[in-house]
This record gives sequence, C-alpha cells and structure tokens, in this order.
Amino acid sequence: MSVDAVLSRIADIRSQIDALRGGTTTAAGPASSEGTSGAFADALATATGTSTGAATTGTAATDSATRTPATSVDAGRGTLATGSGATGSDVVEDAKKYLGVPYVFGGTTRSGMDCSGLVQTVFKDLGVTMPRVVPDQADMGVPVGSLKDAKPGDLIIPKGEQHIVIYVGDGKVLHAPRPGKDVRIVDNWYKDSDIATIRRIVPSEAAAPTAARSVPTTGAAQSVTDLQTAALLSAMRGSAA
Repeated sequence: MSVDAVLSRIADIRSQIDALRGGTTTAAGPASSEGTSGAFADALATATGTSTGAATTGTAATDSATRTPATSVDAGRGTLATGSGATGSDVVEDAKKYLGVPYVFGGTTRSGMDCSGLVQTVFKDLGVTMPRVVPDQADMGVPVGSLKDAKPGDLIIPKGEQHIVIYVGDGKVLHAPRPGKDVRIVDNWYKDSDIATIRRIVPSEAAAPTAARSVPTTGAAQSVTDLQTAALLSAMRGSAA
C-alpha cells in the first residue's frame, strides 16, 4: 500500500471517528453502525492479514468456556443439591403442608406417610431426588457438626437410624412419629449424644448473587478505539512497504 493510499485511508477513518465522537448519525440508522464496524474490520484485516471469522470463533469459544456448569438436583453424599435453588427454609415451609397427615408405614402421600416417606416427599416437591429409607437418607448431603450448628431444613437422624426428623429451628423438629399419630411439630428431644448424624441436603440460605461477568466495551466508544488501532496498523504496514 502506498503512502498516499495510507494517508487517504487514515483521513477516511478520522472522519468516521469525528462523527462518532460528535454523535452524528446518518439517515440509514442501524446501517451506519454496520458500516463503521465494516470499516474497522476491513482496515484491521488489511493491516494484519487476518479474517473476522477467526475473531468471531474466538469470542464464541471464550463465551462457551465461561458458561456456568449445570448443578445437581439429586441428593448426593458429601455435596449439596443446589440445582433446584431450594434452601433449608423452603424445606421447612413445604414440610408444614403435611401437618396433620396420619402416620402410615411405607406411605408417601397425603393419605398417610412415615418419617422417611415425609422426607422424600418434601424434597421431591422442591425438585430434589432423595432415597426412600432412613439409612440411605442419612448418607446424603453434608454433615453438620452438632445441634448448635443445625439450621432449618437440616435432617436429624438418631443412633440406630430408625427415625428421621426435619429441624425447624428454635429447638423444634417436624416429623411423622408413629402409628396412631400424625405429622407434627414438637420440641426436639434429642441430645447430641443421641444423634448418629445431622445432614444438610440443600443450602441453608440462598446463594449471594454472582458478580456480572466483565464483557468487552461495545458501541461508539469501542468503535473509536478500534478505528484508531486500525489506522495505526495500516500506517505501520504502509510505511514498512
């Protein structure tokens, strides 16, 4: 590219920069923005010998790499089931819907349910898959150190793993007791010495909002920077020739 051609090209780009800085638009509206982007792409391709297709592909690859992975809705050992978005408070509120349901061994419906049937049903309501029986439920989620660390929605399993209750908070639990009784909230009668494990299946609180991912500057300001870069690269290439 000759020096005259470079200078002419720079003059054209400066005119576009001045128009962008002054907020000048043409009657074509959106087409003007496309033209500006095209001018930058042409100048940059001329100066570097690259194509816009590669840049587009790179951007797509970056977006794909930063995409948040899916989270689980299945209860698992040593992990919280975060996929449903449910919290411990949601567990308690859903369990309260079953207050008054009679105890029925093996039951999982409003017609009757047992202690582990109640737990499985509550988590199913919230979109979390839980095992059916107490020993398996006692392996799910993450362990909680002691009663003083328990949060609403945690599960308390006594030694022997023959029963399971939902901690409500304030020293109370919700459970399906035994035949002849119904689902109810009572004062927690367990001591730490009575307990085999306390399990947290979902987060006790909602996760804090994540910071917005930084994205490249767009619009007129980015176009000005791009055009200046293109002009400089074009001038350097022309001078080298």
